[in-house]
Amino acid sequence: MRVFIDIGHPAHVHYFKNLIFKFQREEIPFLVTARNKEVAHKLLQAYGIPFASRGTGNDGLLKKLFYTVGADLQLLKLAREFKPDVFLSFASPYAAHVAKIMGKKHIAFDDTENATLAHRLYRPFTDVIYSPSSYSGKYHKRQVFFKGFMELCYLHPKVFTPDPSALKLLGLKKGAPFVILRFVSWNANHDIGHEGLSLQHKIKVVEELSHFARVFITSESTLPANLEPYRISIPPEKMHDILAFASLLYGESATMASECAMLGVPSIYHDNVGRGYTTQLENEYGLVFNFDESSTGEKKGLQKAIQLMKNYDRSLFLKNRNKILQNTINVNALMEASIVTPKNS
Repeated sequence: MRVFIDIGHPAHVHYFKNLIFKFQREEIPFLVTARNKEVAHKLLQAYGIPFASRGTGNDGLLKKLFYTVGADLQLLKLAREFKPDVFLSFASPYAAHVAKIMGKKHIAFDDTENATLAHRLYRPFTDVIYSPSSYSGKYHKRQVFFKGFMELCYLHPKVFTPDPSALKLLGLKKGAPFVILRFVSWNANHDIGHEGLSLQHKIKVVEELSHFARVFITSESTLPANLEPYRISIPPEKMHDILAFASLLYGESATMASECAMLGVPSIYHDNVGRGYTTQLENEYGLVFNFDESSTGEKKGLQKAIQLMKNYDRSLFLKNRNKILQNTINVNALMEASIVTPKNS
């Protein structure tokens, strides 16, 4: 079996890394292509995963269209040289297009309901789409649902043990309370029409939560001078070690909110649309608290964060996290099985 994997986001590195590690151990031929988005390439390098870059991508619909054509041609050239048996990705149009051209199966994972442009570009050319049972978007005839979360691929205790020594990177000791703020760039296809949290609110969040804990910021975008001192700069492969010991996550990233839930850390997540999985993590597990991007949503989100910090009970959050582990499948095993015997093949 020869496997072609396309990666478009740092999170995708984590989704597929344990499967790739198994390929490396068992000497199964694989080829990874990766967009140079944020820290995706740095993560691949840190994990010793060889890859071919497909560039940085582009913002704006017209530029994205030109990028799609260029990326398709690049991946097609690489695939013809590599001769894969199957393509695997997280909702990659490029892998889907090339797989169809070559007459090979494309297996996709997808948990993002509002990525409508990507859906139009990859779904018609994909053989099976695996999605969490929390998925609340429009059903596709090739879609198969599983009980789990993508983040369990790399944060399940069977594959991840947090390293407390990573706290030294922030000058912290184990047990010291701290809060991570996560701000995104809002330039993905599914971010069109979003503005995110206001600058005024970001400043207020820092001021208010600083009464309870040290505050650190990780941001894809530029920060004003008065917030820049809170920005952290750590090796990206250490982020989950840091998150595992945080008191709270506050921000705009659905993926990071879900990551924290898998680690037993509560989060405040702001988004006008939300995700099926963050809704489930609130309604069934009390680990993510969802609010919109309006001024009212900002106010309610901060109020909830203050309430959590005032009455902090980590044991409750860890108990809820254990419920997740009891109610979900081994997503890595599903991923491996998917490329051998796709569900609807």
